[in-house]
Amino acid sequence: MTRVLLIGANGQLGTDLLTVLSRANKVVFPILHSTCDVCNAAQVEELLDAYKPDCVISTAALHKVEECERNPIRTFEVNATGALNLARTTRRLGAVLVYFSTDYVFGGDKCLPYDELDRPAPLNVYGVSKVAGELLVTCTTDRFFIVRTTGLYGYAGSSGKGGNFVETMLQKASEGVPIRVVNDQTLTPTSTLDLAEVVQRLIESDAFGLYHATSEGECSWYDFARQIFALQKLGVDLAPATAADFPSAVRRPSYSVLSKTRLNSIGLFMPPWQASLERYLYGRLHKLTSVASG
Repeated sequence: MTRVLLIGANGQLGTDLLTVLSRANKVVFPILHSTCDVCNAAQVEELLDAYKPDCVISTAALHKVEECERNPIRTFEVNATGALNLARTTRRLGAVLVYFSTDYVFGGDKCLPYDELDRPAPLNVYGVSKVAGELLVTCTTDRFFIVRTTGLYGYAGSSGKGGNFVETMLQKASEGVPIRVVNDQTLTPTSTLDLAEVVQRLIESDAFGLYHATSEGECSWYDFARQIFALQKLGVDLAPATAADFPSAVRRPSYSVLSKTRLNSIGLFMPPWQASLERYLYGRLHKLTSVASG
């Protein structure tokens, strides 16, 4: 039976990974972000030596792009050096490492979905740190899965971001305020539950390497918001905006859709983003109903 050490088991993605892996009869050792500093090589070695996992899945990352831009040293410590520490120790133990990366490794200058062979060209500190993490994993161990994804949302929310995009839009709708969402940044919203299910399938294989794993299709953030409100049958004052309407010191790619060609080639597929959003909202309703009735 596969023994999985899950770092960040209480996060947005980690929560769904814990559920999916447990359901698949994996022996999961859930580790909180607060109890594992991936930047501390000695602590990483001690932890992995104690549990002796067959697989380590780490969701540890600094991903708030504004914070990353202000604190590049800390960002590289977590996103790159942390990845190196995990890669060195998993190699020594013969364990598999799963490292999550991002669509922000690309610069957005392409009009077709990026595949794994496209050359990274990040525009910001966060993207550069993730490319560095990828390279350090790749050159340190052979038994790895690097999983690039984008636009994550899940029931646990994201503690570092204060919820997720879906919940933010629904909260704004409840306040009755005008809502403006950028329509010139294209991506693929991705359910953490769908991603967790794919990761579970990946670690059961020996098809190591780099994968893009997102829902199918593409949309702008504005299109995503519009679909949320349509499915919830909410009448809101929603209008498109441009990135220039929200000045930021951080450059973001205008197009960061990822091709799933490699994932599909090993028989793994993810649903369209619209279907995943509908499933999320349905599940959210039942969770709220359960809490109210309890």
